Amino acid sequence: MSDWFSTLASHYHWQAALAVLAGVVLITKVGQWLAFRVPALQRMREVNRDEDSKKKALPKYPPVMKASRNIGAFTNLAFFVLILPFCVTFTAESIGWIVLDAVIILMVYDFFYYLCHRFWFHGKGWMRRIHAVHHQARKPTHIDAYYVHPVETFVGIALFLGSLALLAAVLGPFHVATVIATYVIFTQLNIINHTFVDLPYFPFRGLSWITAKHHVHHENMHRGNYATITLLYDKLFGTLD
Repeated sequence: MSDWFSTLASHYHWQAALAVLAGVVLITKVGQWLAFRVPALQRMREVNRDEDSKKKALPKYPPVMKASRNIGAFTNLAFFVLILPFCVTFTAESIGWIVLDAVIILMVYDFFYYLCHRFWFHGKGWMRRIHAVHHQARKPTHIDAYYVHPVETFVGIALFLGSLALLAAVLGPFHVATVIATYVIFTQLNIINHTFVDLPYFPFRGLSWITAKHHVHHENMHRGNYATITLLYDKLFGTLD
């Protein structure tokens, strides 16, 4: 028993997990600071804040957002303490492998999310009613990324973290930089998807396209565009709207 515990403890790299947390926070903060130094993005931020303030005044928003944030924080904390230390390493990797691993994690997660979103969230069972809370936002702005039933918040985060853990078990622990990159992309794209962006010109045309496609999905419960990282699976399976 003691040998088993010692072996397990030897694979528990809490320092690497802590480095991931620090990296995610730092890159997110610095990235946002840099992005909003751009006048066009700052203007869109102000538009979203104006609309968000109106929604925050509605009685339905604060309790749902609070519950969603609480379950999200608890889920992430449990993962960072109990699971991530077994999935991450400081062992040197080439930039090419780091990028490839990040792509694999994100695309595997997006595949699982596509299936859940299409057949479970938009199915005929109880999860559809839970997902309908989020779909009350017909014209999403920044705040609607957080206006999610706590059960759906848990499922969404668990799908991403579970995909990362599953792949780490199969492929071996991922480099700290890989996990930081995938975590930042996962969180930020899920937020960006719900913002209002109207900048149909270079270099922001792609950003406007991404948000427009997700806004189409929010128009009713029968629209496509179920993936969240890319729309590749929607294109492959005929649900791109």
